[in-house]
Amino acid sequence: MIKEFRLPDLGEGLTESEIVNWKVSVGDTVSLNQVIAEVETAKAVVELPSPFAGVITALHEQPGTVVEVGKPIVSFEVTDDAGASPAGTAPAEADTPKRQPNLVGYGAVVESSGRPVRRQRNIAAPAVEPAAAAVVEPAEAHHAEIHPAETHPAETGSFERPRSTPPVRKLAKDLGVELTAVAGTGAHGLITRDDVRNFVGGGDVSVATRHLSAVADAPGSGAGVPADLAAVHGGRETRTPIKGVRKVTAAAMVASAFTAPHATEFLTVDVTPTMDLLAKLKTSRAFADHKLTPLTLVAKAVLVALRRNPSLNSRWDEANQEIVQFNYVNLGIAAATPRGLTVPNIKDADTMSLMSLSEALTELTETARAGKTAPAVLAGGTISITNIGVFGIDAGTPILNPGEAAILAVGAVRKMPWEFQGDVALRQVMTLSLSFDHRLVDGEQGSRFLADVGTILADPGMVLTMV
Repeated sequence: MIKEFRLPDLGEGLTESEIVNWKVSVGDTVSLNQVIAEVETAKAVVELPSPFAGVITALHEQPGTVVEVGKPIVSFEVTDDAGASPAGTAPAEADTPKRQPNLVGYGAVVESSGRPVRRQRNIAAPAVEPAAAAVVEPAEAHHAEIHPAETHPAETGSFERPRSTPPVRKLAKDLGVELTAVAGTGAHGLITRDDVRNFVGGGDVSVATRHLSAVADAPGSGAGVPADLAAVHGGRETRTPIKGVRKVTAAAMVASAFTAPHATEFLTVDVTPTMDLLAKLKTSRAFADHKLTPLTLVAKAVLVALRRNPSLNSRWDEANQEIVQFNYVNLGIAAATPRGLTVPNIKDADTMSLMSLSEALTELTETARAGKTAPAVLAGGTISITNIGVFGIDAGTPILNPGEAAILAVGAVRKMPWEFQGDVALRQVMTLSLSFDHRLVDGEQGSRFLADVGTILADPGMVLTMV
């Protein structure tokens, strides 16, 4: 018996994912829950387990392909006892495969046609003869999201929006294409990505002319642009589609910058005592097997300072017009990865000892750089730190992670002439840059928090007066 496995909803509300690589080949025998592929969501790379035990008969998508949720990606040959119902089972029950508890977010079983169809929009339109109404089969509604209200003008004569999926409408908007001018070649007139691209590349391009020049000139753009347009400058440009982590990061940063009123303050601190403490800890037996860095001690200083300045550990609830105060700290650490910037967070970091914090930081950064961060670790942060010092940068104006009140940028530690005990000496100096949401944090509160962090780093013994 042949079974198709469709790309599942991975529990993030996303409509598509990219196939990064296959862990299996056609002809391979796989077991239930064996990892068969890696797919990249908008947040992280996720391992995809097999929902069946059987033999791989076909891989429908190649690595690097962006696939919409609900589309077939792999087929299996399964035995009757693995994939079919026992003899004597009622037909309705036999046709309903059992849910396999193999991945959170899979939702309905893959054969299900139970994706809900959106209600028809109440849009005034000329009456449509019943015979002309589009008929949608349940299986198609499952993976294409075809909606009766979104009929094609050529079929019905109505003025309603042509049938297409959300990603196709987004592509059309980016290219400046009016979907009413595009003929759909998909099932029941569904407009596909290729229909939009073909319309721009070879059809009547008058509708898209105004926008295409802007798309062609935009740095880093190119998603959905035909190959002949991408090569206009004779190979003097390289275009990379904006997708995955980069796409979501860009959207989040724009939303943050234009929603939360940012304010940034700077403090330059003599951290020589902290660096001396770090050197002592590295030689101690207790920390012999732990990776300690200046970031570890800065993170601990932030957690201590938050106890005295809780307003920086909060968020703005626009819908309910409330300020939500967190009584825990999920400490986000910005991590540069080959796939873009991610901000995984350490859950309940405020309850950890310095040793536990160092272990959590090491695991978090290594997992992020390997692209293996789980979506749950990327969600729920309450305050963040970004270590720009590793790139030799002294200071900056970091943008808030959406939903958080503050982010601290940690600059490089440099030896500089500095006032010390009434004289000038060569000291190790660091600049801290604090950005905060001015709706939640007043200048006084932000300044006190930054001063507390600086005080601890300038004299670690002062932490005893703050706890």
